[in-house]
Order: sequence, then structure tokens, then C-alpha cells
Amino acid sequence: MTARSVLKVLESRPVTEGAGVRLRRAFGHGETEQLDPFLMLDHFRSSHPRDYEAGFPFHPHRGIETVTYVLSGRMEHQDSLGNRGSIGPGDVQWMTAGSGILHQEMPRVTSEGLHGFQLWVNLPRAKKMMPPRYRDVRSADILSVGLGPGAIGRVIAGRLGDRSGPVKDLVVEVGLFEAELEAGARIAVPAPGGHSAFVYVFEGEGLIGGGGTRVGPRSTAVMGAGGMVELEAGKEGCRCLMAHGAPLNEPIAWGGPIVMNTKQELDEAFEELRLGTFIRPR
Repeated sequence: MTARSVLKVLESRPVTEGAGVRLRRAFGHGETEQLDPFLMLDHFRSSHPRDYEAGFPFHPHRGIETVTYVLSGRMEHQDSLGNRGSIGPGDVQWMTAGSGILHQEMPRVTSEGLHGFQLWVNLPRAKKMMPPRYRDVRSADILSVGLGPGAIGRVIAGRLGDRSGPVKDLVVEVGLFEAELEAGARIAVPAPGGHSAFVYVFEGEGLIGGGGTRVGPRSTAVMGAGGMVELEAGKEGCRCLMAHGAPLNEPIAWGGPIVMNTKQELDEAFEELRLGTFIRPR
């Protein structure tokens, strides 16, 4: 398999979302042309309650999936369909907003603070108005796999080595993994040809891709064409999220938490919010 090179490196930037949550946006609106079907990746990490305790009160989504992965701390959630629950260290919530949902995600203040990610995956035109659904995945169900000497991966979705992720029946073909490497460790992770791919380094640094591009902490390597992603950890090791996905190659009309294909569809969604008809009967 041909090793992918790094097309560009995106430095994350500080933003404030929800009711005042401070986080870093790895990539988002205007940066996703080469990342289709991925729309946005946010990284939240703080031991100071004031940075995150206000949380994300009730807000709408339509036309996308949101994937929340918690490394430490705890996030409580509930929605307009009556679902409610909590995810903690190592857990994942994979929410398909589909035709529309109102939900909230409220961090619980704990001694370890809060650390995790939220990834947005676009839905294809044919599935944007599908019924909403949730998948809460517990840490114990996310299998680890050796990636070579001094390297280990967690498989959230897709397949890595002889392990498959617990998130099944995906609308869009996606692979999502966490990798942790000791200093100097090397890995080569398959990423199917034709898929978009990225690596987000959140601790340490690594040499990524066939050309060995150095990528530091809180930065995203957008990968070019090929069949695998190579990474060599720096002297302090490296922890990262790695993802690949099948592009949709469809027009995007983006209105905050709602992502459709046309401006008319966006206008209709916000009009439904105004009229109280946004949530479709099940």
C-alpha cells in the first residue's frame, strides 16, 4: 500500500461554544474541502470548571452525526426524544441527528476536569432526514490492538488489524481510532484508497506521512491519497486521533448546527424551529 503524504497541517484555534465552553477547534467551517465527509473536530480539555461547566444547553441538529469521545471527566446528555444518559472516561456517544433533534450535553465538574473530543460527520442527501438515533458505547466495549512495538490503538469504528470497532451499521463508511505511541515508535495504519483521512495530534508530536511532516500537539494533518498512514512518534511520544471516511461529494449548506445540501433546505429547517415543527413524529 502507498503511504499517504501530508497535504497540509491545520493548527487548532481557541473558540467558545455552547453557554461559554472554552475549547479548541481542530478544523471546521471553510477548512473541510479535503476532509469530506468530516465537517468539524473540537478538542476540549481543562481542569478549571469555569472553562466548561456552563456546557451545551438544548440546541438543534439536523443532517449530521455527532461523535463525542470522552477521555476524562463525565458528560451528561438528554434530548427532545426522551433519551438521557451519561458518558465517562473512554466512552463514546455516536448520535445521528437525521431529520432533527434538540439535545443538550452538560459536563459534570469532577476533580480530573474534562478532556475529550466532538467530531461531526456529514450525512448524505438520501439520509439527512432519516429518524434520529443514539449509540452510547462503553469503554469496555472499545477493543485495543497492538500496532507494533511501543504502540497501541483503540478501535471506535471501522477495522484495525484483527479488531473491529463496536459502532456498527454506519450511515457513512468511517474508521475512527485513537493511537498512543512511545517515543520513537512507528505505525502504519490502513486508510482505504479513495477515503479522506486525517490525524489529530493531541499530545506529543510525530512525523506523519511518506514525507515525514512534523506535526506538533493540537494540530491536524490532512492526508493525501494512498492506502495507509505512517506515523513515527517524537521524543515525548505521541497520542492522536486517526480517521478516514468515504467522501460524499455533495454540496454543503451549513447553518451552525444544521447542515443540509441547499440554502432552501436550511431556511426550511430554521423556519420549522421558529414554528415548533422541527421535531418529526416518530
